[in-house]
This record gives sequence, C-alpha cells and structure tokens, in this order.
Amino acid sequence: MRMKIRFGIMIKLFVWYFAMVFIFYATILVLFVDIRQIVSISENLVNKNYKISSASKKMIESLLWMEESQNKYDLLKKQDYKQYFISAQREFERNLEEILVLRTREGTAEDPWDRLYQHYRAQLPQSGEGLDEEEPSKVLWIPEAILNDWVQRISKARASNELAIESEMRTLTDRGRMAVRWGFLGLGFSVLLGLMGGIFLTHSMVRPLRELRKGIRDISHEGLREPIGITSKDEFGELAGAFNEMAVRLKEEERMRSDFVSMLSHEIRTPLTSIRESVNLIVEEVMGEINDRQRRFLQIASSEIERISDLLNHLLQVSRLEAGGLRIHPVPISPSHFVTGSIDRLAPAAEAKGILVSPQMAPNLPRVMADAEHLQQVMLNLIGNAIKFSPAGTEILVRVDRDFAEGSDRVRFSVSDAGPGIPEKELSMVFHKYYRASGVRKQMDGVGLGLSISKHIVEAHGGSIWVESQVGRGSTFGFTLPAVSEE
Repeated sequence: MRMKIRFGIMIKLFVWYFAMVFIFYATILVLFVDIRQIVSISENLVNKNYKISSASKKMIESLLWMEESQNKYDLLKKQDYKQYFISAQREFERNLEEILVLRTREGTAEDPWDRLYQHYRAQLPQSGEGLDEEEPSKVLWIPEAILNDWVQRISKARASNELAIESEMRTLTDRGRMAVRWGFLGLGFSVLLGLMGGIFLTHSMVRPLRELRKGIRDISHEGLREPIGITSKDEFGELAGAFNEMAVRLKEEERMRSDFVSMLSHEIRTPLTSIRESVNLIVEEVMGEINDRQRRFLQIASSEIERISDLLNHLLQVSRLEAGGLRIHPVPISPSHFVTGSIDRLAPAAEAKGILVSPQMAPNLPRVMADAEHLQQVMLNLIGNAIKFSPAGTEILVRVDRDFAEGSDRVRFSVSDAGPGIPEKELSMVFHKYYRASGVRKQMDGVGLGLSISKHIVEAHGGSIWVESQVGRGSTFGFTLPAVSEE
C-alpha cells in the first residue's frame, strides 16, 4: 500500500528555507573559488612577473652602465670606471640570479634566462672567480657586441614577461567579472526564490483562509450551499475538511428542524381548526344561548386561536421556502398601485397609533415583473413592522424610485420609520428566521419569521433586500426588483 505524502506548512517552509540556503551557500562557494583564483593570480603577478619585469629592467640598465663605463675607461683610462663596471656587473648578476630563482620556483624548463645565464658564465674566467674588486687591473672586460646581444635577449625575455603579465591581467579581469556575475546571479536567484516562495506560501495560506472566511460568512448569512473547495494536503486542507463536515452536519440538523417544525405545524393545525370551529359555533349560539361574559372570553380565545394559526402558517411557509417550494407567477404590475394598495390595507392600524404613512413616488416609474400576492406580502410585512415599532404620532415614508447602481434598470422600494433602530452588529442577522432585535424582544410579540419570508420572496423575483439603521434614529428596509423594459 502506497503512502500518501502530506506536504504540511512546516515542510513547505523547510523546503523553501533549504532552497534559499542552498543557493546562498552555492553562491558563496563559487565566489570563494573565484576569489582564491584571483588571489593566486595576484600573488603570481606580484611575486614573480612584476619582480622579473623590475629585475630585467635593472639588468638592462646595468648592462648599459657596464658598456658606458667600459667606453669611458678606454677613452679616459681612469681606474674609477673599472670600479663602476664591477658594481654594474654585480648588480647584473644579482638581478639575474633573482630571476633564475623565481623561474626555478615556477618549475619551468630551460628558457631565455637560463641561456643568458649560461652565456654569461662562459664569458667569465675558467676559475669561475669572475671579477676582482681589489685589483681593478684584472677586470675582465666584456665585448660591446656581447653586451648588446644580452640587452636584446633581456628585452625579448622582458617583452615575453610583459605578455604574460597582460595575459594574467586579462585572466584576473575575467575572474573578477565572473565572480561579480555569479554573485549577482546568486543574489538574483535568492531574491527571485524569496519572492516566488513568499508568493506561493502566501497564496497557499491566504487562499484557503479566504475560502474559509467566505464559507463562514455564507453560513452566518444564508447557510453554506456548497462545500468550500480546497485541494491542498496541508493543515489548511484538514481544516477545510473539518469545516465542510461541520457545514454538512449543520445543514442536516437544519433540515431536521425544518421537517420537525413542518410536521408539528401540520399536526397542530387539524386540532386547532376543530377548536376554532367549535369556538365559533358557541359564539354564534348554535349550541345554545351564552351571556355577555361568556361571549367576551370566547372572543379572546378566538383571537388567540387566530394568532396561533397565523404563526403556524408562517412556519409552514418558511419550511416550503427553504425546501424550494415557492412558486411565483410574475406579471407586469405598476409599483405605485401596488404600494398604494398595501398602504390602504394597513391604514387602520396606522390610524390607531396616530402614525402617518406617506408615499413618495418618483415620476414615470417602469413596471416590474412580480407575483402580486407574494410581493404584497413583503410590502405589508415591511410597512406593518414600521407601524409596530414606530412611536405614536410619527411618520413613515414609503419611497419608490429608480435605481441604476447595479448596472441595470431596477425599481427600489423602501420603508423608513422612526423606531428605536437596530444595533450595527445585528444588521447582518435581521433576515435570519426566528431572529428578533435585542431591544424589542421583551416589548413586542412575534417569532421573527416575517423578514426571513420576505427575503426568500424578493430573491425568488430576482431582486435583493437590504436594511439601513442607526440606534435611536429609526430604520429603513428596502428591496429592489428588475424593471420591465418598455418597447
């Protein structure tokens, strides 16, 4: 059975770090080799070639001085010139020996310097004693032709050494350029690898975090419809898998709750209907006469039964909406007639609290495609909530205008009240089922299903619903619907 290798975050960081360290030390190694060669070439130039060049130059000067001293002696016959000749010859010998030592260290075969030395030794006395500084009269004069020949030989050897110096300098320059090139390449690769590794690691971390954040927001707003897709095998992939498992379990539990509420509502409706009909029969005195006190209590019971029946209807409607059971039949309707009809239906409730509901219609509004019955339920819910939460004697504004903000022609409906407002941190939750604002939970009846139902209906029409609110300054609920293009 083949084992799967899991590239975790620590392994990715280690590989990235190891690659950067490898490039860094490889660059250092190449630079070290190049610098050692540069140092070796520099030492060779300083300790050999330049010394040979300097010594050969002095040898030529010594030979010229020997020739000049010999000519002056022949002309003036002064013993001092013999001494000058001896000094120059000693200087010549010393520089020649220095060059021979340098050439011997190099380990080269016989070269012009060796031949020059052999030729020079041939000009000395057989005893090998050379010159006699104490008796200048025994000085061995060297013929001028031989001195000139030595000058030419030294000049050629010196020129050859200069060429060697030039070649070494070119090699030194090439090595220096190579070292700089490899240094910049190593630096460039390190920077590139650092950027690419940083981008890769950042992407591998930010992308799953972004997907997780999106999934969490989807769950908090409308539930996770699809599992988040993360293909990485690291810890983020495991976290995504755990998140998807949690989302599936939450969805399953939500479905079970919805099924339970639907089943319970169906089971309660049948006996509730029997109770309501029985109460109505008693109120209508079908089963005998009742007094005023009995009638008053029966009417209270009938009102409470109606309230429970409405609650059950809302629960069943939410269950159908969540199961995708909403069927709309859109037709072109006039926004102004639709809104005016909704205001008229709620006029008695507004008048009972002394609230003025004022419509504000923009001119030349296009029609919208909507199911009038379902859409009126949305408007009745928004206006009804505004009346419920607005203080007595205030005004509610119902606006209808055109909206081009989303890149298409749409009609915007909004209802603004002067109620207590909703805290900002709760705005994203007002369209969740069973949610009720913290400031009105103990003051108003209801189970928090109206806005959730309205959201499903508006979205089924291809629109969007929204809310704006500030605590103490009221709230504005609204929705937008696509306009019908007039041809």
